Order: sequence, then structure tokens, then C-alpha cells
Amino acid sequence: MFVPFDTLANQLLVALPSLADSGFARSVALICQHDDNGAMGVVVNQPSEYTLGEVLSQMDIDTGDESLRARPVLNGGPVHTGRGFVIHDDARDWDSSLAVGEGLYLTTSRDILEAMARGDGPRNALVTLGCAGWGAGQLEQELAEDSWLTVPADPEVLFAAPMDERWQLAAARIGVDLFRLTGYSGHA
Repeated sequence: MFVPFDTLANQLLVALPSLADSGFARSVALICQHDDNGAMGVVVNQPSEYTLGEVLSQMDIDTGDESLRARPVLNGGPVHTGRGFVIHDDARDWDSSLAVGEGLYLTTSRDILEAMARGDGPRNALVTLGCAGWGAGQLEQELAEDSWLTVPADPEVLFAAPMDERWQLAAARIGVDLFRLTGYSGHA
């Protein structure tokens, strides 16, 4: 019997307290692509040691915008840690872009960073180094093990909420208070 495949793209994964000992503790990840081969996403609430100014400088992209230079670059996940990923809300035809959901895009090309440096970039953007990846069936297994909550992607959580509040705020979007949950999971 054929069972239609449901995608988790354009969903936020919110780490449950049971993931306390993993590299994903208290993380929120935007799932950008999900199909029967696996899933790819970026963590949106873990700052790296770099600022956007440092990354732009390494790429020989100049900008005089001090607020842009001071923006934190996020640890997007443990895969491709030397590669940049930009989550944004600009529908222009950027090179190497993927529509994640309605009005939300992932771009991996230099042109978007150059536009940001010129002051002509997306209104809202997060820059990450690295991404997260799950093999076929791996994410579904982690969901069955109560490791993650799924929450519809929310631009306010992604672009407006303070980074240290995104974990709790994302869960609160579906009525969950993560501080009331135990740090273990199980099935009856």
C-alpha cells in the first residue's frame, strides 16, 4: 500500500529537554528540505564565535554598515561547517536558492552577501555556518523518540525574537512550556 509522504519543510524543530546531552540541546532548527532521502535544516538560535563582518572580510566583501558587521553568524549545524547558508524573506532570484515555504528562502551563494553589504539585501536574514542533516528515516525516528517538537515556521521567531528566547518562544507557538517538561522521554 502506498502511503503519501508528508514533508517537514518549513517547520521549526524544537529540541525537547531529553536532548540535553546532545549538540542540539535547546536548539531550534528550520527544516529547509525534507523528502524520502532525508532532511536538511539550519539551527537558528546558536551564535557562533564569528560576526558577519569577519565572514564578509574573509570573503573580501567590503561594507561600511557597522550594524551589519556586528551581526552574529549562527552555528547552523555540524554538517558543512565551512559553508554559509542565508535564511531570508526576499523572493528575488538569487543564485543557489531554495524556497523553504511561503516567503521564506535558503540561499547559499555569494550574491546575497554582496547585496547585504551594499545595503540592498533582504529585509530579514540570518547567516549561518554549517547545517544539520538527517538520513532517510532518521528525523522521523527522532520524532518518534520524542526528541523534537514540530512547529510551523514563524518569521517572528526567526527574525525578530532575541536569540536566547527562540527555543521557548517557538514551543510556546503551539502552547508548550518547555520548562515544565521533564528531561527524559518514554512510551507507555
